[in-house]
Amino acid sequence: MDNFHSFGKFLMIIGIVIFIAGIFLMFFNKIPFLGKLPGDFVIKKNNFTIYFPLITSIILSILLSILFYFFFKFKK
Repeated sequence: MDNFHSFGKFLMIIGIVIFIAGIFLMFFNKIPFLGKLPGDFVIKKNNFTIYFPLITSIILSILLSILFYFFFKFKK
């Protein structure tokens, strides 16, 4: 019975993550600095575009690491 409880909790967390990702994608263009930082590479050729947001990815990784650190630190 405990396995069903754990699996249900896991599904709820996955649902919340997908919901937050959807909200983020809806408002992605309205965030002024996101994807336009120095170090974010855009290569445009005749009929294709390659976009590599290096610095944006690093900053988001740092912010999420700090967020998860505090979340799990105070969860105890």
